[in-house]
Amino acid sequence: MSKILIRGAKVLGGEAQDVLIDGEIIAEVGTGLSADDAQVIEAEGQILLPGLVDLHTHLREPGREDSETVLTGTRAAASGGYTAVFAMANTHPVADTAGVVEQVYRLGKEAGYCDVQPIGAVTVGLEGKKLAELGAMHDSAAGVTVFSDDGKCVDDAVIMRRALEYVKAFGGVVAQHAQEPRLTEGAQMNEGVVSAELGLGGWPAVAEESIIARDVLLAEHVGSRVHICHLSTAGSVEIVRWAKSRGIDVTAEVTPHHLLLTDEMARTYNPVYKVNPPLRTERDVLALREALADGTIDIVATDHAPHPHEDKDCEWAAAAMGMVGLETALSVVQQTMVETGLLDWAGVADRMSVKPARIGQAAGHGRPVSAGEPANLTLVDPAYRGVVDPADFASRSRNTPYEGRELPGRVTHTFLRGRATLVDGKLA
Repeated sequence: MSKILIRGAKVLGGEAQDVLIDGEIIAEVGTGLSADDAQVIEAEGQILLPGLVDLHTHLREPGREDSETVLTGTRAAASGGYTAVFAMANTHPVADTAGVVEQVYRLGKEAGYCDVQPIGAVTVGLEGKKLAELGAMHDSAAGVTVFSDDGKCVDDAVIMRRALEYVKAFGGVVAQHAQEPRLTEGAQMNEGVVSAELGLGGWPAVAEESIIARDVLLAEHVGSRVHICHLSTAGSVEIVRWAKSRGIDVTAEVTPHHLLLTDEMARTYNPVYKVNPPLRTERDVLALREALADGTIDIVATDHAPHPHEDKDCEWAAAAMGMVGLETALSVVQQTMVETGLLDWAGVADRMSVKPARIGQAAGHGRPVSAGEPANLTLVDPAYRGVVDPADFASRSRNTPYEGRELPGRVTHTFLRGRATLVDGKLA
């Protein structure tokens, strides 16, 4: 059925309206709409948003299909309300050539649950020694615009400068994993009172902040764009705020887990809370929320990092770092930002759809909910309350820090160019 009528949804949390989808586009937005042969979705009390866009997803394919595949990862994305995801380059082989990024792009097309935009590696093999084929990846069928060695930091200042210079030529952006490697050798968690009491190697805030400070200055010098991945400290917020006040072209993201969880979780010694960058203090969490609200931090990105059971069901020191996040991100943002009064639903749409689409140049995504626009949409029931059960996840992995926790909100429908990928909370 090509026509779908969403009746009575609050568009961006505003007044209730009807939205008519005809084929791949939004045909009409108004009240009292009707359409012959249209499938009707009664959406009273629900929020209609533009489809969510994640600038930071690990799909693991090729090479780590035991953790996730493009198919399972995009199914998880659709379950979480996403219509586009950017797939990080730390696969096996690394996405540092046109051939690998085109493979990921093709797998996303075949899966069909959301648009998959590959992120290209900055350096060959993520080794930080030699620039990868940035131009060839941009010119490939995948059309790569975002480059990152995420999982590792581009710690060589000369290499970072050259990358910024290179991507400037075609309007690309370097997304930096800000972690000075020498300052985090043997680090297990945030450096502070809790790490001292537990006897775990500390990960100092300055390891992140020093790289951000260097890179915003490099971006200013080159006149290029830099994006800061998973910003996690109050000090990082102040550096980005200062850089923006100088007119430096910097954007930044925060993950849902850094908006909610703190380093106190490490007291359980449960490796599900082991993540890179580490969970920080309550002071950092509150600073991140305020920065997301005032626009210093531009977007929310999941850093969805799936791992097989055996990589997390072990002692803390041996455990892999990372958490899955696509299917819980919107609920965490509702709890930490909407229900605290820091953002309204229009603000959520801005931080989780409009701006990430703009940073990543995701055509057709993050667009207004208005006639003539692509029908990439997410319908959310904000009144829902439910306990997280990872057995219900579409992701292949289950390493969520929210198991057993009650979270608000539920994505009921997701539409990719007018085609329902999620219906009544179930994958189409």
